[in-house]
Amino acid sequence: MSEHAERLAAAQKAMQSGDFETGLQIAEQALAAEPANGEALYMAAVANRYLKRHDEAENMLARLHAAMPEYGRAWQEAGHLARAEGQEARAIAAYKRAVRFNPALDASWRALAELQSGAEARQAQAQAERIATLPRELVAVTNHLHEGRVLRAEEICRHYLRSHPKDVEGMRLLAQIGIKLGILDDAEFLLESARVFAPDNVQIRLDYIDALRRRQKFERAREEAESLYESDSANPLFQSHLAIESMQTGDYERAFALFEQVLEKVPGDPATLTSRGHALKTTGRTDEAVESYRAAFAAKPDHGDAWYALANLKTYRFSDAEMAEMAEQEARADLAFMDRVHLNFALGKAHEDRENYAESFAHYEKGNALKRAQTRYDADAMSTELAKQREVCTPELFAKHEGVGHKAPDPVFILGLPRAGSTLLEQILASHSQVDGTMELPDILALAHRLRGRKAGQSRYPEVLHELSAEQLETFGRQYIENTTIHRQGAPFFIDKMPNNFRHIGLIHLILPNAKIIDARRAPLDCCFSGFKQLFAEGQEFTYGLTEIGRYFSDYVDLMMHWDEVLPGRVLRVQHEDVLDDPEGQIRRMLDYCGLEFEEACLNFHETSRAVRTASSEQVRQPLNRAGQGAWVPYDPWLGDLRNALGIPA
Repeated sequence: MSEHAERLAAAQKAMQSGDFETGLQIAEQALAAEPANGEALYMAAVANRYLKRHDEAENMLARLHAAMPEYGRAWQEAGHLARAEGQEARAIAAYKRAVRFNPALDASWRALAELQSGAEARQAQAQAERIATLPRELVAVTNHLHEGRVLRAEEICRHYLRSHPKDVEGMRLLAQIGIKLGILDDAEFLLESARVFAPDNVQIRLDYIDALRRRQKFERAREEAESLYESDSANPLFQSHLAIESMQTGDYERAFALFEQVLEKVPGDPATLTSRGHALKTTGRTDEAVESYRAAFAAKPDHGDAWYALANLKTYRFSDAEMAEMAEQEARADLAFMDRVHLNFALGKAHEDRENYAESFAHYEKGNALKRAQTRYDADAMSTELAKQREVCTPELFAKHEGVGHKAPDPVFILGLPRAGSTLLEQILASHSQVDGTMELPDILALAHRLRGRKAGQSRYPEVLHELSAEQLETFGRQYIENTTIHRQGAPFFIDKMPNNFRHIGLIHLILPNAKIIDARRAPLDCCFSGFKQLFAEGQEFTYGLTEIGRYFSDYVDLMMHWDEVLPGRVLRVQHEDVLDDPEGQIRRMLDYCGLEFEEACLNFHETSRAVRTASSEQVRQPLNRAGQGAWVPYDPWLGDLRNALGIPA
């Protein structure tokens, strides 16, 4: 045990014995060495509360919320402190946040049962009783899972299931762990099995639908949602889930009808109005999407998701009144974490549109700082991971496996960094009669996760590529083709536009040697700053800091140079600026690379009607323009960290 860990253990022991003064002193010593240590801040907050030093406790909690904004125990302690001060409404709000971030906090559920009345109190009491009946191992698993100790949660859960193999809650929790780790096939299998053992367990069925959607098995997810809906077609929760799964299968009219059913029962429900807005946006009905988003925040002014959805259209301009409303909501001390994140990104865009660049950058920076604290992205670990690809994927590896893999020529991988123009290239190619556009498919990333192995703290990937047999490589390629069939509409070729696949070009080449690979490249400052301004639905944690995104771009360029060296001619690089300068020339170049004849529709890509789910959905429905080029220039006074990371002098 490290000296720091020993110190925290001593603080905990002192507090458990009731010696809060000593516990506080030890915690403060730990904080002197590491001011943002969450465990030490938590102990200091608890000790100060017991010592009735409420101001000091509030200060520690504020620091803890800043360091770990979704730490359930921190919000539980905030509830205890508010209750000690006689602030019941504030206590209830804190306890509700606590159980949202960690549903195993029985003290929070019990407090909510005591402080609330009616149905809310009964629901909280039921949750407290449910936790009390759970095996202590599963309570521990839930705590570890929701406090970020995923590998420890997996270890305990697997050990428990060895002796209780049909415990459906254990299976459900292990599936949640699998989703966190990206092991989606295991999650699907566990939830499918749990559903057999407990067919009436609604939570398991909802989790199963979620797992199927994540695996992009949209038809199966819709079938499950349809089954739930048929069991109680008046249930707005089931209506909402079926609406979302209908969207995923392209049945937008059914989705819209179901959203209206929900809104009849729950008028003005902001989540439903926002989801309906997303569906309208995806299908190109932008004006209607705007009205749906505006209705969402009219019903709930702090609903940050709807405010950001408007900003994320890229074409919407906020009114003076809307900007004032956003600023007022963002200033609220009790604003939920993700609402604050959404509002800061939306305010960043609103001020940018008005050329208030200092205010704009301040909001972008605040939103990114919040997300950075939440994700705890490790740039050093990512650099090491990408360097490992260069070390392992050698000319010898590819020579050893030459001639193997699945021979299908169907996939066209478009990869690179987000906001580099990949959606534009996809829209251009998907306008061709011989090419199906799909979406950002997770299959290659999921295969890489599986190849890592399951041993805690150790990864066998990419080293395992040297050990795979010709049969295995062919099987992986064939399974990829089979699993992605659901996204195709019958054209000979299809696009897989997952940007992060650039990390796995070696794997792609080994399993699909005839696939096409296009690297969407954009000028570094344009690309990186555009990523910094974008709040992504999930993933892309490297974008939430100027240094982090600059390092990632540099690592990406280094890795792409490596692929060019060890797989010469395998990757076609398409520079975004070249597409703007000479669209027809670059389109013909891409089509030649893919072995396709030129079609005029590719040049008129903005007229192609198809669902587009990415942040660039509105932009690719317009003719080519340079609106985003040089967007970083007015922000240059604040981009020193980005320039340093990219090695670009001021």
